[in-house]
Amino acid sequence: MRSIFVGVSRFAGKLFTSLIGVAILTSFWMIPGFGAPAAEAPGKPGTSLPKSSYELRRSLYEEIGLLTQIPWHWLAAIDQYERTITPRNQQNSEKNSKLIGIRIKETMWAGPSNPDSGDTNPATIALFGGIGKDATADKVADPKNDRDALYAVAAYLLTFGYSDDDIRIALWRYYKNDSSVERIRQFSKIYRTFERIDLSDSAFPLPVKSTYTYRDTWGDRRGWGGVRIHEGTDLFASYGVPVRSVCYGIVETKGWNPYGGWRIGIRDLNNRYHYYAHLQGFEKKINIGDTVIPGQTIGWVGSSGYGPPGTQGRFPPHLHYGIYRDTGSREWAFNPYPLLRQWEREELAKKSKKRAS
Repeated sequence: MRSIFVGVSRFAGKLFTSLIGVAILTSFWMIPGFGAPAAEAPGKPGTSLPKSSYELRRSLYEEIGLLTQIPWHWLAAIDQYERTITPRNQQNSEKNSKLIGIRIKETMWAGPSNPDSGDTNPATIALFGGIGKDATADKVADPKNDRDALYAVAAYLLTFGYSDDDIRIALWRYYKNDSSVERIRQFSKIYRTFERIDLSDSAFPLPVKSTYTYRDTWGDRRGWGGVRIHEGTDLFASYGVPVRSVCYGIVETKGWNPYGGWRIGIRDLNNRYHYYAHLQGFEKKINIGDTVIPGQTIGWVGSSGYGPPGTQGRFPPHLHYGIYRDTGSREWAFNPYPLLRQWEREELAKKSKKRAS
């Protein structure tokens, strides 16, 4: 009898907390800028221009963060991670209807023992232990509603606490995957460092004013260490030419690799791993866990690799640049040559425009 009483008390406590949260959220919902529809006509005198999707997302992260005390950069990181593991065709189909990318499994939203996997009633969802929430006070907990979905995730995290360690534990319970937790932690640090979410700028890995040459070497045969294909593009340049980060990201690996010599790996917000190999050396201030920006020097062109630490000169100096995509379940390399050409054109165009002005 005592166990039944304790169980009912815990459920009542959770339900009360949920109702209080919705009541507070509703009060904020009616404040312009926190979700209340503003009577504005873009383009008319005295009204603001439409906000970009980045601004709208940031506003939503801060709104839910204010209500739950979960830092906005963690919510932004979860949203971005979910976007990177969602198939492109699904993203395109939801592009015009959803602002955020969070997708919660039906059984988790409605509750694992709920006979109605599509349940949107907040009361029965809570009864069956689901995490679904009604954040808009419309008496519907809709997983396809941006605010409901983000609030549900934040409320779930809050059951574990709001420190960084608490959030990491909650994320592991949610994804049951160490890699997912690490990616989200990395994204969170990037957002927290730069205080922005519009971090899509890019740069060519070598200064475009330097002398270099490259072609599409994807799939070429390699023999050292066993027959294998070339997973990247070789950019030939002189010793000491600066090697630069192509993106906003976080340094994930740094050190010696028998194949790549002195190499450095950077993870970006699209869950892509950028691999720079055969370096002559590293920028001394760059360490694992540091954030970097596009165009920032991370090392210099060299000819290291194909042997034990310190091996140099077994091939002409060049940068081997590779790029790998992580979908949450597997990671694979893809041809970086088209991106390199795009970044090169964009940077040359910027310099040309700057000279003209």
